[in-house]
Amino acid sequence: MPIITLTTDFGEKDYFAGAVKGAIYSELNDVRIVDISHSVSPFHISEAAYIIKNAYKSFPKGTIHIIGIDSELTPENKHLAVKLDDHFFICANNGILSLLAAEINPEKIVEINIHDKIQTNFPVLDVFVKVACHLARGGTLEVIGKTISEIKYMREFEPLVNSEKNQILGHVVYIDNYGNVITNISRKLVETVGKGRDLNIQARRVNFSEIHETYSHAINFNIEKEKRMEEDGKKLAIFNSGGYVELAIYKSNPSSVGGAHTLFGLNYLDTVSINFK
Repeated sequence: MPIITLTTDFGEKDYFAGAVKGAIYSELNDVRIVDISHSVSPFHISEAAYIIKNAYKSFPKGTIHIIGIDSELTPENKHLAVKLDDHFFICANNGILSLLAAEINPEKIVEINIHDKIQTNFPVLDVFVKVACHLARGGTLEVIGKTISEIKYMREFEPLVNSEKNQILGHVVYIDNYGNVITNISRKLVETVGKGRDLNIQARRVNFSEIHETYSHAINFNIEKEKRMEEDGKKLAIFNSGGYVELAIYKSNPSSVGGAHTLFGLNYLDTVSINFK
């Protein structure tokens, strides 16, 4: 049974996500639809890329992923269908593909050219669904588009390493449901540049001297609970499950005590630096 996933900024209030699912079921009786997220911030390309990049790898090879972010067709925002890591992605050529393909080169990219056959002002519903269903039936990419090799890149989302190899400059790319702050600095980059040296992370007014493996790794469970100086509310840096440096508050609650986002005063694209000694 083919699987089609949906990642959009549609939210839960409007009919858009439901209409897309209905259109898929109208074309395919035997299909499974999985919602990855409909709560991406409106038009937030890097946020959507972070979510789908860390989710798609858990799906079987051959899964088809519809990404409905900034998808209106314009001369500068064409539509793409891509085979990448044995998965299919249908999205706009707005830079999101370059973020997904930062470490893995696409196997094939086509610019979708079926728009003359479809009247639409809702391309995710009309165009992306048609392409997804075509692929789910076993159709090829060449039937729905022309092969291209150039895509729009978003170079500004790549962390920088200074010439002395003792500093990484990155920035905030995502804030999760717990208020934790995720950077674009990968574990691989930290280990490659750092080479085991001591480090200091700076982000506005907060500093960290260690990157933990998990949230609970920051807590000394050898000390009796009532004698621990810090536990809930402790600030920490970790390598998260996606393999990126994350700044967090242990057991934070954004609706009450606050999360790292508010308590550290960090927002999207704020600078985070790692200095090695």
